[in-house]
Amino acid sequence: MSKLKDKRVAVLSESGFEESELTSPKSALEEAGAIVYIISPQKETIRSWDKDNWGIELKVDKNISEASIDDYDALLLPGGVMNPDKLRKNEDAVAFTKAFLESGKPIAAICHGPQTLIETGMLSGKEMTSYSSIKTDLINAGVNWVDKEVVVDNGLVTSRSPKDLDAFNRKMIEEFAEGVH
Repeated sequence: MSKLKDKRVAVLSESGFEESELTSPKSALEEAGAIVYIISPQKETIRSWDKDNWGIELKVDKNISEASIDDYDALLLPGGVMNPDKLRKNEDAVAFTKAFLESGKPIAAICHGPQTLIETGMLSGKEMTSYSSIKTDLINAGVNWVDKEVVVDNGLVTSRSPKDLDAFNRKMIEEFAEGVH
């Protein structure tokens, strides 16, 4: 399957990402032909959180301070509790995410991943889902929050949790293949 042949996907993450919410979509993207890059405020590696303990380390391909959205076709924001909380406080990470929203390039965010999107101030009127504990944050940002396994709004794909990964991965690949919305 090469639906995403030569598409370049940025995965914006910090240490503390939920392991399955990065590794499962990354594998699905690569199987679909995408080239996946880990972008992070960290310079060398980031470490996952796997259910209730620290997990694997992944190599960082580019520091966020050096990343440009011009180099990527789509953005993936994995969840985890620590990861988005760190990213939303990082000006470069928020600016990078905001530039994707402004460009119309597709974005996929799962679980707590939408917290970084909230910081852009650009979610008003969007239909989204997320992990239930950030529902109120999204509603306060102007989102029409719905409780579904996957929601798509004009190239923005969101899901609730790891149990939704199959549906999330399918829709993410579909939207990333469509390109700019």
